[in-house]
Amino acid sequence: MKKILILLVAIVCLPMVVSAKPSKEVVKFYVYLHCEDCVQKIMHNIGFEKGVRDIECSIPDQTVVVTFNPKKTDIPTLQKAFAKMGKPATTTPPENKHSEEHHHHHHHGEHGHNH
Repeated sequence: MKKILILLVAIVCLPMVVSAKPSKEVVKFYVYLHCEDCVQKIMHNIGFEKGVRDIECSIPDQTVVVTFNPKKTDIPTLQKAFAKMGKPATTTPPENKHSEEHHHHHHHGEHGHNH
């Protein structure tokens, strides 16, 4: 009877041990963030990608930190999602700041942009 009980405990506890593996990863992407509209576009689009749990954008640092479930998505998939929006994302810092011709966005009359 004890062997059955031990086996039962092992079966019940095993999923807990498996789920104890990291269920989230954090990656910092370097993305050209022109303005608050760029941030909102990323928050809206990347936020709805499967597995994404949190996004932090920094215009001064030109970074987007994404917390995601590695069982549901991965870095290349997230990079493709950024590329679809015309916002290429790399995991290494750019050697120089992006110039005007390296990014695509709409200029809106309701707010100004300083370059």
